Amino acid sequence: MKKSLLVLLPFLLVSCAPKAFQKGQYENVNQENNMNDRWSETDMQKVVKSLVESMVQHRSVSAAPKPPVVLVTRLQNKTSEHIDTQSIMDMVKIELINSGKVQFVDKEARGDIADEYEYQKDNASAETAKEKGNQTGADLILNGRLDSIVQQIGSDKSVYYKVTLNLTNLKSGLIVWGGQKQLRKRFEKQSVGW
Repeated sequence: MKKSLLVLLPFLLVSCAPKAFQKGQYENVNQENNMNDRWSETDMQKVVKSLVESMVQHRSVSAAPKPPVVLVTRLQNKTSEHIDTQSIMDMVKIELINSGKVQFVDKEARGDIADEYEYQKDNASAETAKEKGNQTGADLILNGRLDSIVQQIGSDKSVYYKVTLNLTNLKSGLIVWGGQKQLRKRFEKQSVGW
């Protein structure tokens, strides 16, 4: 009896162990993903699409004599989740660049640009070397925040998200455009059984 238990013990342990994901497949990233009650790529895509459409149609962008130069600062995360807000702003930036309606200066590249100026000063030919003081200044600053409200009663849960973006004129300090996108998702807890 003891021998048979010793033989079965490894099989029992393996069958009770957590299962690993072993086989995967690619899916369409534009297909809705609501696998759980957290912020998802579908949420990000819906929010970005709505806000970018609103921004490029606003007169501060659409009626500008030339594409305004924008500096993206940050999107504050005021939710209880860990959400990569940089990824959201990167998607906004790419969509806006591809619209052809705005141009961007890259705040994150400033250190690299300063290093390159120093390198070119001593190592590049006079015809191709770039000098400090010739960069384009930003006209507008883009920033915002992500908020959420979570409500749960029994097995029902509702998650509400609101993303607000502001476009501020750097010269006047006035907000020239503001947009917000709201999402609400409802979930029902499933009972787990054997």
